[in-house]
Amino acid sequence: MDSKELAFKIADLMLQKKGSHIVVMDLTELTNVTDYFVICSASSDTQVKAIADFIRVETKKEDESAWHNEGFTNLSWVLLDYVNVVVHIFLEDTRKFYNLEGLWADAVVTEVNDE
Repeated sequence: MDSKELAFKIADLMLQKKGSHIVVMDLTELTNVTDYFVICSASSDTQVKAIADFIRVETKKEDESAWHNEGFTNLSWVLLDYVNVVVHIFLEDTRKFYNLEGLWADAVVTEVNDE
């Protein structure tokens, strides 16, 4: 699966676990560190963990595994690094504080909503 497909697959998985304010940020023209950020908000640390665990289980079924992950200790921001796709699952206040969308404001942003 290419990085764009993986990014939108992960966004869909976030939707399935009721993640909110989901965005896919295309960074391909801005950096060579990664191709996409996929970001969502969650209303509790329990939901942050549920979303992250669901993504890890479901992507593994597609032979995609996170190379690295962080944030499972305090669950206010979990990062799953698939190398070309980096997933950020935030508590709402933590997301506002770090403002990744503002830091990467030049990225092409696609909002992902439940249809």
